[in-house]
Amino acid sequence: MLNEEKVKLMTRMAMYEEKQGKEDFKISAYYKKDYSSFQTIITILWVTVGYAIAVGVGAVAFADLLLEKLNMAFIVMLVFCIGAGYIALLFLYGIVAYQFYQKKHTDARTRVKKYNHDLARLNRMYEREEAR
Repeated sequence: MLNEEKVKLMTRMAMYEEKQGKEDFKISAYYKKDYSSFQTIITILWVTVGYAIAVGVGAVAFADLLLEKLNMAFIVMLVFCIGAGYIALLFLYGIVAYQFYQKKHTDARTRVKKYNHDLARLNRMYEREEAR
């Protein structure tokens, strides 16, 4: 005879494995600091690529204006503004990404712990059933 509680538990666990479980298991395999640091570095690299593309597109779009005002003071000011914007953007993205990935790890770890608890509960149900 089927145990309704066991079926519900197994269904919930199977749904979790299919939806969030795959990613959660990968995330929770890392220590929180390692995961958030690694993901922050990847984010910073992609921000750098995006910023370089944006500066390149801006340089091409305003090439005629840049060539008109071409002198040493303008070049120094432009390089300083581009560098300051890059540093500010990196700092902002670094802090936000680190906090985001720490929370993501914490949430994934919590869900994996709940899954492991359900797995242990299911195991106890099977052991009780075998003892009968």
